[in-house]
Amino acid sequence: MYDLGDIVEMKKPHACQTNRWQIIRMGADIKIKCENCGHIVMMTRSDFNRKMKKILVKKIKETE
Repeated sequence: MYDLGDIVEMKKPHACQTNRWQIIRMGADIKIKCENCGHIVMMTRSDFNRKMKKILVKKIKETE
């Protein structure tokens, strides 16, 4: 399962020809940011689940 800060790959590449997106907000909607050009896209959780291909990098949880 994905979490805030993870890097994911979507099924279709962005117009800047990269396919790496970072999850920057999670809730009823999910906001992702293109790793190459910085473009931000917001979509519903159901749209995100349908369009996401795989998780590339899991964010490392910091422990106290």
